[in-house]
Amino acid sequence: MPRTVDQAKYDGPELPEDITGKELDRSVIAQLKGLPEKLAARVARHLAAAGALIDEDPETAYQHTLAARARAQRLAVVREATGEAAYAAGHYAEALAELRAAKRMNGATDYLPIMADCHRALGQPEQALKLAKSPSVANFAPEAKAEMTLVEAGARRDMGQLDAALRTLELAPLMSKSRASWVVRLRYAYADILEAAGRHGDALAWFHRTHAIDGEQLTDAAERAEMLERKS
Repeated sequence: MPRTVDQAKYDGPELPEDITGKELDRSVIAQLKGLPEKLAARVARHLAAAGALIDEDPETAYQHTLAARARAQRLAVVREATGEAAYAAGHYAEALAELRAAKRMNGATDYLPIMADCHRALGQPEQALKLAKSPSVANFAPEAKAEMTLVEAGARRDMGQLDAALRTLELAPLMSKSRASWVVRLRYAYADILEAAGRHGDALAWFHRTHAIDGEQLTDAAERAEMLERKS
């Protein structure tokens, strides 16, 4: 007999034989310890499979997390993984619901930038701005703080507030000496909004500044600069 949709979701995609569950971070394995041994092993394998697939096949990764959630929905680490996979697969309402559940369970604020971005994707920029103003953001590590800044500037842009978007980014460490990806992305977003605001000379300068630290070619800053130079 063919499996029902619910059965298929519960079973999840086939587990690759080489995935044992031991690939998971120790802290995640520790959180699964409260489950019966066989159940913990199955949940661990689904979470590990999701982690391995999330970049190349986020939809299948998401299906693996749903199988883990069907077996252990009271564990924050499972809800967190489901939320992150849903986000990667473009299921923004589901991602928001799962990350809210995880946050209720463990009080963690690490998910706030993703949750804010989900609100943006769902056409709710005002809700994204509310999360960006959460007091806990002040205590974020630089990378997480940059993620929230990018979402906040994007939400302002969604609302047609280009000047406010630029001001948001101007408060970020745009001139940091670091070549970390978050600095690259901050500079690129700033250049992009400058161009949208018609400030082509400033945009050109910032696309060049982005390209100067973008050793991994995360952005098309060089091409954007070239296009602007052709226009001028």
